[in-house]
Amino acid sequence: MYDCVIIGGGPAGLTAATYLGRFLRRTLLVDAGGGRAARIPTTHNLLGFPDGISGKELLLRMHRHAARYGAELVSGVVQGIASTETGFVVNMGPQTVEARTLLLAQGVTNHKPRYAQEFHDRAVARGLIRYCPVCDGFEVRGKNVAVLGCSNHGAAEARFIRRYSDTVTLLTQDVSQLSRSDEGNLVRSGVVVQRTPIQTLAVCDDAILVSLVDGPSLSFDTLYVALGTSPRSELARMAGAKLSASGCIIVDEHQQTTIDGLFAAGDIVEGLDQIAVAGGQAAKAATAIHNRLSG
Repeated sequence: MYDCVIIGGGPAGLTAATYLGRFLRRTLLVDAGGGRAARIPTTHNLLGFPDGISGKELLLRMHRHAARYGAELVSGVVQGIASTETGFVVNMGPQTVEARTLLLAQGVTNHKPRYAQEFHDRAVARGLIRYCPVCDGFEVRGKNVAVLGCSNHGAAEARFIRRYSDTVTLLTQDVSQLSRSDEGNLVRSGVVVQRTPIQTLAVCDDAILVSLVDGPSLSFDTLYVALGTSPRSELARMAGAKLSASGCIIVDEHQQTTIDGLFAAGDIVEGLDQIAVAGGQAAKAATAIHNRLSG
């Protein structure tokens, strides 16, 4: 019987594992891999790393930190969770484990452009394709920037990035969802709006080349993808936890879901999708779990 099983091995899960280990709690973290943090080429907005740190290096350090204080860290896929009289049963295929509490920290999945995975990943590694202007808008200041996602979400990102660059273009992958009035507001703020859908994306040297359907080819220094995300909240839904309209898990001030003993932290919870926020939520959840078990 574990005191807590954490599902998800990103910054939130590893922070909670470290806290619970230092609380002398028997903790198991199950990581299916494929999280967004591992694909960060370099982040410069994480305190303590003014020269930047890659997502892989950050996760490696956090993994070592959690293991040093006694957390058990394994690779695996959780297929289901169920409540019991003493807590929860976690189904990992041929193996099941029991836990007094659970913490879900599986994050979200980015909706990617229609672009070959291999080339997409190379472009992300080089900073030609980006996903988080809050994280790295500073790095594109003064550059020619495109935002892919002609919707309210994409429009908000374009306005945000406009502070860093005088040349921002909003592109659409399919049909523009913007009203003419919304488009007019963007244009007045200095954002160019292309309503013609893109046909192809390509990388040439240090630029992203965009071909529009029956239109010209455009070149950009960076392309921000603003096509939205899907929370990995299937386990929470299976357990009966309440979700928001966007599919994120609803939690209270202690990060507990609407299911007693089931907690959630990180991007899977409605919020800013920042490593610092995920760590703070995980610290709150881990402390609440420890206090709950001590009662």
